[in-house]
Order: sequence, then C-alpha cells, then structure tokens
Amino acid sequence: MFFKSYQNISLLLLAFLFINDHLISSIQLDDEILDKFIEDEIQQGFPGVALSVIQNGKVLKQKVYGYKLKYDDNGTVIDEPQLLALETMFDMASLTKMYATNYALMHLVYQGKLNVHDPIMKYIPYYRGCNPEHECREARLIKDLLTHTAGYASSVEFYNPKRVSADLYSQDKNKTEEIIETKLGFQRPRGDDQIPLYSDIDYMLLGLVIEHITGMRIDQYVKSTIYQPLGLTHTLFNPVNGFNYQKTDFAATELKGNTRNNTIDFPNVRRYVLQGQVHDEKSFYSMNGLSGHAGLFSNLHDMTILTQVMLNNGTYGNVQFWNETVQELFLTPYSRDPTYGLGWRLNYNQTLSWFGLHATKEAYGHTGWTGTCTVIDPKCSIAIILLTNKRHTPCINGTFDGEKYESGRYGKIMTLVYEAIQLDQQQCCNITPINMGCRNSLENFSSLILFSMCVITSLLIH
Repeated sequence: MFFKSYQNISLLLLAFLFINDHLISSIQLDDEILDKFIEDEIQQGFPGVALSVIQNGKVLKQKVYGYKLKYDDNGTVIDEPQLLALETMFDMASLTKMYATNYALMHLVYQGKLNVHDPIMKYIPYYRGCNPEHECREARLIKDLLTHTAGYASSVEFYNPKRVSADLYSQDKNKTEEIIETKLGFQRPRGDDQIPLYSDIDYMLLGLVIEHITGMRIDQYVKSTIYQPLGLTHTLFNPVNGFNYQKTDFAATELKGNTRNNTIDFPNVRRYVLQGQVHDEKSFYSMNGLSGHAGLFSNLHDMTILTQVMLNNGTYGNVQFWNETVQELFLTPYSRDPTYGLGWRLNYNQTLSWFGLHATKEAYGHTGWTGTCTVIDPKCSIAIILLTNKRHTPCINGTFDGEKYESGRYGKIMTLVYEAIQLDQQQCCNITPINMGCRNSLENFSSLILFSMCVITSLLIH
C-alpha cells in the first residue's frame, strides 16, 4: 500500500515536472518566436528594427535587430553595414504629432491656456478669410484640426513649384507659416459630423498654435516643458544642427534623398542617403525641420519614458504634465470614425491592422511614415515601441522594398509581442513577463512542489 502510494506520488511528481518544464519551454519559445521572426526578415532584406516593451512600469524587452545604414547613395549594399544600437535615434515622422505636438497641447489644456473647442483665430488672430466656396477660417476650431475634420488636403507640396501655384510655393519657414495661416484654402467643408481626412496641414497649424500661445518655437517649448523634466537627451528636432551628434548616431532613411530613385525633382532636392535629417519634405524644405507634423527624432530609451507618461495618465515621477481628465478628452473616440481621438489613433473598433490581433479596444497609438509605431494599451498596462527604418531600402516604381515585410506593417510584431507575454483581450492582468518573473516563479514553484513531494514520500515510506 505504501509502495503503491509512493508510485502514485512519483507519477504525479513526474507529470508535474513534465508540465512545468513544458510551460517554461513554451514561455521561452514565445520570445524566441518573436526574435526569430524579426531576425528572419532582417536576413531576407529588411534593414533594421528596434523594439521596446514595457508593462506595469518595467521594461520587459529592449532589443535591436539589423542595421542603421545598409545602402549607399546608389542603392548598393555597403561593404560593412552599420549595426543598430540601443542608443540609435530614428526619424519619428508622424509620431512627432503625438510625442511633441499632442504632448504640448495636452499640457496647455491642463494649464488652462488652451481650449480645444475654441476657434483657431483666438490663438492666431489673423487666421481669417474665406474660400470662394465660403469656407471660412473663422469657423475652424482647434478640435477640427485634432480630429482631421477642418477640411484641409492631406498634404500640400509647398516646396515644389511644379505641384503648387506660385502663391503657395515656399522653401522658407516664415513664408510657409504665412501661407498656412492666411492663404491656404480648404479642400472640403468642416462639420461636427464630418468624416476625418488625415492631414499633415492640421498638425502644421497646431504647431503654430503652440508657438503663438507660448511665444516659443515648438522645439524649444517641448524641450523645456516635456523632455528636460523627463531627463530625455535623445529626443529633439534638427539633431545634427548645433548638437553633439553625428550621422552615425541615426538610422538612415531614403537612399536617394527625396527623389524616389531619381523620379522626383524640385529645387534643392536632396539626392544622398538621409541620416540625421528629417525625411519629410514639408518639414525639411518648407519649415526648416521645425514643424508640428514631422521633424522629431528619438530612440528606444526616450520613447519608453514618453509612452510611460501616457500609461501614468500624464505623470512621471513627481512631475505632472496633465491629468486623467485631459487624457480622457484626447482619447475620446470621434463620433463619425472611432479610430480617431484628438490626434491619437484608437483601436476602438479594432479595424486598424497595425494594432495586431490582441490589443484591447482601449489601446491607442500612432504610426510614422518612416517606419515607426507605438501601441499603448492601458487595460494591459503595456506599451510597445517599434522603430524601423523601412524606407532605407530600394524604391522601385514609387514603392519601397521595406514595405513588403511584416516588420514594416507593424501588426504581426504587435501580435507576437502580446502572445510572447501571454496577453489577450480577455485577460490582461497578472500576466508575468517572459524571461523574467514568469520563468523564475515557475521554477520556484517547481522547487516547492518537489520539496513537498519529497517530504510526503519520506513520511509515507517511514
């Protein structure tokens, strides 16, 4: 009888150890699947990926894959491609809209210096005048810009005289600002029930609103108000102008400047590999790199802190930039398209593929044209920062080779991250991180069970 009990206990012990070992291996394998997927895409030709994952205020993963510089000006792979480093800075492209412009706007709302329901002309007095169709600037509100419903075109090529009329052509920041504030017309009516049309112009104008309210350039304002209090040293505009950074500190973007493989031409167009200069044409040529829609550079470390501010509802340490009420305002879904908040893109109806398969409907974030993406999921207390240089690839017939890879579409990586830390839409709490507490907890639990089994067995035998 005792022998039989001993056998049963031994079998239970073996079964537990098998299951426990399987669980540990699976957790490791999940992380390996994520790494292997990205590494395989790097082997196949994708240039570079930087990934950071935080949950519950802790960094779960921070890793780089591939290269910051792989090609020369002619599109030839260089003899010694430059590897990405954790410190490498990326051109954030439209993430500028969130982590510079929106952060500044949220702070100004919190201070009572800005009301999103106010007319734009309250902050820019000479923002007046009408289209021939009687679409007037006076009717436009700050929230119209934030929801992309002001009626502006998605983009205007101010820098290219072949693409705009003479009165809209500008490669001078002051002139461009005057055009946007007093001359640029509307493509369609505004309205509280208008469907959003994503527009860089909206955020160029919001950047000017910030400058009018604060009396400071947007780069100076966000540096002194947001970045310096957070201790950020790698988040800035025009980083190679007057700063101690070299081209090699940055992930490269387009191979032949802004020419799309020599198919586009305009005055002063760049024809070299872009590295440390903002890619966006409107920002670089027409706004001197200082614009509310594009121009910001950052790296994994700094972006990790910036996303944590959102998870903390506007605070970090002892510093409060805004409160929960302001954050909720900016994350409220827009009635006609709930994928839009005030600037932020929302996973509210779970139709945006770049959020992946497992992000909850409370998740939000933004993407950037150069290959950048952030997903913040407060229900899971998680933020994912995915920085790539997918435009640092050959461009054929207007299409960049980097666009064909899943790493440059973001959603697959987001899905694998959630799966690696065993998160899903139904269960976001009490999930322990991969390769950290989860494995250790399982191993400790295994040791405890093993010890208990040994004690029980000893008692039964004796």
